[in-house]
Amino acid sequence: MNLFDLKDQVAVITGSSRGIGKSIALRMAEHGAKVVISSRKLDACAEVVAEIDALYGKGRAIAIPANISKKEDLEKLVAQTQAQWGRIDVLVCNAASNPYYGPQAGIADEQFRKILDNNIVANHWLINLCAPDMMARRDGSIIIVSSIGGLRGSPVIGAYCISKAADMQLARNLAVEYGPYNVRVNCIAPGLIRTDFARALWEDEAMLAKRTETTPLRRIGEPDEIAGAAVYLASKAGSFMTGQSLVIDGGVTI
Repeated sequence: MNLFDLKDQVAVITGSSRGIGKSIALRMAEHGAKVVISSRKLDACAEVVAEIDALYGKGRAIAIPANISKKEDLEKLVAQTQAQWGRIDVLVCNAASNPYYGPQAGIADEQFRKILDNNIVANHWLINLCAPDMMARRDGSIIIVSSIGGLRGSPVIGAYCISKAADMQLARNLAVEYGPYNVRVNCIAPGLIRTDFARALWEDEAMLAKRTETTPLRRIGEPDEIAGAAVYLASKAGSFMTGQSLVIDGGVTI
């Protein structure tokens, strides 16, 4: 048996039209999963579906756009997935927001609320929509893409770091609740990854130089370097892991 086999598993991945989410979707499809590509724009999702179709054959991916800030969109995402494929085996909460870069004192109330709503409350909503069926079937894996920001302080993305620390606690709480039903909940905590989302960090030459100088691997990460961890957590290989935050940061936090 291949411990990393995801054949016929149905995986919903938010924020999967680009960056880390797209890499996770591609690698899960490579390992046999049926994947739901979801982000705000249908065209962007359809492009990823076409890429998966070309690589692994048609019928392995569908596009369902959803804005994570709208509960009704998440309800439609789950309902349409279940109507198409009958169930959800793997949920990856990857989509997030960070509309502010600067000291904590300068963040506007609406910016702070957007970070907390999109990065914590939206995950809570989506997990609550998927978990009951997983619990009834006594099988499921929920993965929250957090950040090493949840483990350390920051002078420029403090509110984002607060939200990511909360995601780690959400995973711990739900791991305790769902464990008796064989539903696992874990986080992945990436370091600085070369994505559009983190562009403000890696395009800042001074900050990038400072980060890579103190990173044991002396570089930042690439999206595909996070995808393997998601495959591990979704598969039989990760079947005894729950409530944990898997740090992938090139050694920054050691």
